[in-house]
Amino acid sequence: MKSLSSRAVIYSLLILFGLLCAMPNILPTQLSQRLPAWYTDSTLALGLDLSGGSHLLLEVDTQELLINAEKAQGNELSAAQRQALTSDAVERSLEVVRRRLDESGLVEPSITRQGNDGILVQMPGVADPSQIRELLGTTAKMTFHWVVDGERPNGPVMIVSGDAEGSSYRLEQRVALEGKHISDAQLAFNPDSGQPVVTFKLDKDGARRFADLTQRNIGRPLAIVLDEQVITAPVIRSVIAGGSGEISGNFTSSEASNLALLLRAGALPAPLKVIEERTVGPDLGSDAISMGISTGLLGAALVIGFMLAIYGRWGLIACAGLAVNVGLVFGALTLLGATLTLPGIAGIILSIGMAVDANILINERIREEARRGKSAMLALREGFDRAYATILDSNVTTLIAVSLLFMFGSGPVRGFAVTIGIGLLTSMFTAIAVTRLLMEWRVRKHGRRPLVMSGMRLLDWFNGRPLNVMRGRFFGIGLSLLLSLASVVLFVKPGLNYGIDFSGGTVVEVNAPGTAVDQLRTALQQQGLGQVAIQEFGDGGHYLVRLPQTSAEQVASGAPVDTLKSTVQSLSEQASFPRVEMVGPRVSGDFSQASILAVLLAGAGMLGYLWLRFEYHFALAATLTIALDLTKTIGFFALTGIEFNLTAVAALLALIGYSINDKVVVFDRVRENLRQTPDKPLLELLNQSITSTLTRTLFTSVTTFLALLPMAIAGGSAVASFAQPMLFGIVIGTSSSILIAAPILYFLGQWRNRQGLSQLRPSAEELKKQLEAIP
Repeated sequence: MKSLSSRAVIYSLLILFGLLCAMPNILPTQLSQRLPAWYTDSTLALGLDLSGGSHLLLEVDTQELLINAEKAQGNELSAAQRQALTSDAVERSLEVVRRRLDESGLVEPSITRQGNDGILVQMPGVADPSQIRELLGTTAKMTFHWVVDGERPNGPVMIVSGDAEGSSYRLEQRVALEGKHISDAQLAFNPDSGQPVVTFKLDKDGARRFADLTQRNIGRPLAIVLDEQVITAPVIRSVIAGGSGEISGNFTSSEASNLALLLRAGALPAPLKVIEERTVGPDLGSDAISMGISTGLLGAALVIGFMLAIYGRWGLIACAGLAVNVGLVFGALTLLGATLTLPGIAGIILSIGMAVDANILINERIREEARRGKSAMLALREGFDRAYATILDSNVTTLIAVSLLFMFGSGPVRGFAVTIGIGLLTSMFTAIAVTRLLMEWRVRKHGRRPLVMSGMRLLDWFNGRPLNVMRGRFFGIGLSLLLSLASVVLFVKPGLNYGIDFSGGTVVEVNAPGTAVDQLRTALQQQGLGQVAIQEFGDGGHYLVRLPQTSAEQVASGAPVDTLKSTVQSLSEQASFPRVEMVGPRVSGDFSQASILAVLLAGAGMLGYLWLRFEYHFALAATLTIALDLTKTIGFFALTGIEFNLTAVAALLALIGYSINDKVVVFDRVRENLRQTPDKPLLELLNQSITSTLTRTLFTSVTTFLALLPMAIAGGSAVASFAQPMLFGIVIGTSSSILIAAPILYFLGQWRNRQGLSQLRPSAEELKKQLEAIP
């Protein structure tokens, strides 16, 4: 009992810490104002898909930088040198972008490096990023050059266009002064004309050089060149020795203010190009939160109701562990400073269903031991001990898929991977530690009396009479191959409904009251937007407009979206655009490659782990079955027309983890029975193993299905690519564990028998006995 008490104290402290970490997220305003700010400010950040805002993925275009470096060096750069130059340019660009956004007054932007040459900028609350796009798309490289106007040039000459249409200047190519010497720049107004101008100050070195230049060139025009365009070319009338000057031109106040901002923040080392843009309005984000909360609560209620129905009061202990698990997930996410996204909410809901798996596995193991007449505490202890290895194997295989999803995913999909991963780890703690503690506390007074688990006794009728599942092995494998073949045909034609994540292009959600589809289509076609697809949804005037893939230049400029918005606003003054997504060809290509690689690596990782833990024919049987499951799920996408996007890839990887989890449970029982009765015919042993795990397989599938069902029905298009295929995959994965994986294992096992090989490698105990038997 002392051990029970000490564990209770340790677990209680851990749970209390986790719940305290999660508490700031739900504290009422009045109470949070009375608590320290360092505690109440530690809350989960909401992703842009929940809070509303925009994100821009920028590519640092280092092509010209590398060419100039090669010219300066006189030969080709090595791969290491090119990598070093690119990395340095990206790091310097990050600092310039950060300074520009800070100067713009943007509230809490997130600026992170992504990949080799990408910068991801996330801006909460920004509904229209066009101004930020322009701000970040300007290199702001400023140089001063002497104008060649009847003067003898000092070196080579270049022709540079002016700010007025058709104007140009002949300038000395040699840079008289670089813009890096500008230490400050501000918007001002010319006292004589009242026109907006930009005043600037030079640093100490720049002021000295500028005074020397103007002293020796009085009467000559000095051109100020910004991003290869002359913005002004004033004539030097006298020596400018104060280290300050004025840039005038045909500026508006806004343009002059932006120019001053760019000069203060400094020039980019290389141009930045927008290759992806996504915007979510605040109303759409709040709707997503409401949907996630309501479907999550309903799914949890269904799971709790089912657990109480099948295990009665023992199910209540599992539900208590489930509640603790959810609290710990939120606590861990808060402690790690994670960002909660809509796929992240989907991951939490899925983890609710999967967290029950360990409890069901433990309860069924305990029930088996109790049926053998063992005392309550002994049945409890042996049930946990026998379930431990299975729980570990099944969770590790799922974590392999989740880790690859995190490595190759991006944005919200990573949020899904994080929540699933944390959910798996916390569920192992609650199932193995917390639930065990509660169960031991409950049975401590049973003494030697047997344990009786009340609740539904579904499938108890075949206790001691194994089902002859393997009798249908040929039919099961044949039907599975036929369905997979049909899925491949569907994949080829009609094919998948690829989202812009993979096909590229633009999707805009439009709310334009008083308009009709034909009217909108005609107006957009007149503006040259061509093959536009318009889908009505919701109330009248709500459309989902999809434009075909555009070139990288169009994505960088944002021209298609600007044209679409102006056209719609000309038809309806009250028009709004709750969601905008624009993906360039490079991003969609990267997504495709990363997704294929993630799925292949997930299969390889699980194959290797199962080979290590079992034998290669177990691993091969599981991997082949997973491949059949995936082809059928791909066929489901093709047949239903559900959009195949990054969320769909998350669903596929989650299904890989879920399906392999199920098969590990069956294979673990096969391994256990092989060690106990190695001489039993393999066909009979497989029937026995499937039958003894059938209750757990069905119950776990039902709980996961119930957890996701509300989201699949009421979640809307935002999560349809995840929830609906998951429901299909749960059914397919469950049936394949019973009807496909075991028959494949049987045929591979028969082949090993003919080769004279054993079905399992020797255990540690068997190896010890063999070594002791050696004279």
